Amino acid sequence: MKRLRSPSPQTIAVLFALAGRASEQRHGYDLCRVLDLRAGTVYPILRRLDERGFVETQWEQDPPQGRPARHLYRLTPTGQDLVSELREQAAAVRTSTAGSARQALGSVG
Repeated sequence: MKRLRSPSPQTIAVLFALAGRASEQRHGYDLCRVLDLRAGTVYPILRRLDERGFVETQWEQDPPQGRPARHLYRLTPTGQDLVSELREQAAAVRTSTAGSARQALGSVG
């Protein structure tokens, strides 16, 4: 049986960054810069997301002269679904936490 793990905070950050500009393809260096993460963190995450079908990759067409082509990344529909699920989970946690805090404050006094 395959073990399902929750994505790491870094993976979630990459997914949310890609979702923030879902219609655009992004290159890894841009994600590293925006997220303030090292390439050694971001590129393995992108590779795993690609292997699992959450991200699609392609080589840059017509790179600027003097610069090699780069890989470009974009969320797949499955990746967009995953981002939606992660956002729902985060909202549920915030709601639960806020309710617990209100309940605890109500009992103080």
